[in-house]
Amino acid sequence: MRILRNYVLGECVLPFFLSLGVFTCVFLLGSLIQLANLVINKGVSLTTIGKVFVLYIPVLLEYTLPIACLTAIILGFSRLSADNEILAIRACGVYLRNLLTPLFVLGIIASLLLIVLNEHIIPYANHEQRVAFKQVGVKNPTAALEAGSFINAFENQILFIYHIDGNRMYNVRIYQPQPDGKATRTIIAREGEFSPVPGEDKIKLKLIDGTSDEPNLKNPSSFFKLNFQTYFMTLDLSQKDKPLDKKPKGMTLRELSDKIEEMKMLLVDPAPLVTEFHRKISWSFSALIFILIGFPLAVITHRREKSANLVIAILCAATYYLISLACEALSIQRITPPAITMWAPNILGAIVAFILNYRLCAS
Repeated sequence: MRILRNYVLGECVLPFFLSLGVFTCVFLLGSLIQLANLVINKGVSLTTIGKVFVLYIPVLLEYTLPIACLTAIILGFSRLSADNEILAIRACGVYLRNLLTPLFVLGIIASLLLIVLNEHIIPYANHEQRVAFKQVGVKNPTAALEAGSFINAFENQILFIYHIDGNRMYNVRIYQPQPDGKATRTIIAREGEFSPVPGEDKIKLKLIDGTSDEPNLKNPSSFFKLNFQTYFMTLDLSQKDKPLDKKPKGMTLRELSDKIEEMKMLLVDPAPLVTEFHRKISWSFSALIFILIGFPLAVITHRREKSANLVIAILCAATYYLISLACEALSIQRITPPAITMWAPNILGAIVAFILNYRLCAS
């Protein structure tokens, strides 16, 4: 059995490393235009760009490593199935479920590796990328506004913007913690616009269609809700030279956990942080899910053409990540519970893997 196990796994080693290299290079091409623009139009040194480029590689491993596992399993076992070697294995009295054990162990190892990457290397690379871009020195104060993260660059205010398109922003939340343990003042707007103040490190915000907490004159320690159609405010960037705050993607699991507790104490909704916490863990186990799905798919499709098998692998991975991104959007906006929603793609994938493997091994 050891010889058979080593032979079967050996069929997947070369496709794995080839797939990992190819997918990483393809994804890296997407960043080359942005980096080239920094060199050509902004005069950024090649040393800085080289550092940013290298930091992209561990960030991309979160995606490319699971996809490479799926591709390797499909290519390897499709070749064995097309050459009737799977049939020969069965004819020798070896049950296909015996091949699942080493694949399962392989998936666990890959998932644990991804957990380590998501806990240490990927957050470090994400944060160092932002630090490098900050050092590049984009002299536009609106660069401090980033979608999908808590923004602490402004004194006594915490911002969260769900989406930014040009100078338009959508689903804006502004939290203003109060001293002496008083309730946090909150401003919520459906959309808005922002623009820099010429010659000053300030940003003007025009918020549209929302609500704001206004002090209650009878009880200054409390607020009442005020609906508004248009609301103007100015944000001061006097603190922009302080150390760069970490975005959720640049935080470790421990840092995310601590930040979640901090946001709860400030009465700020930590849904984006909770979502990122569970995304890091659930996406780590995507490698295991992909391997368990790839094995029966490869045997059932019984195709030798590498192009066709590659398409199958890409479709499976794209389906998983599209569902996951949809769940992430639902989770961030608290439409569904983050702790359950972010595991939905893995649960669905595990069910599909179980059905496919059960039918294959029972036949």
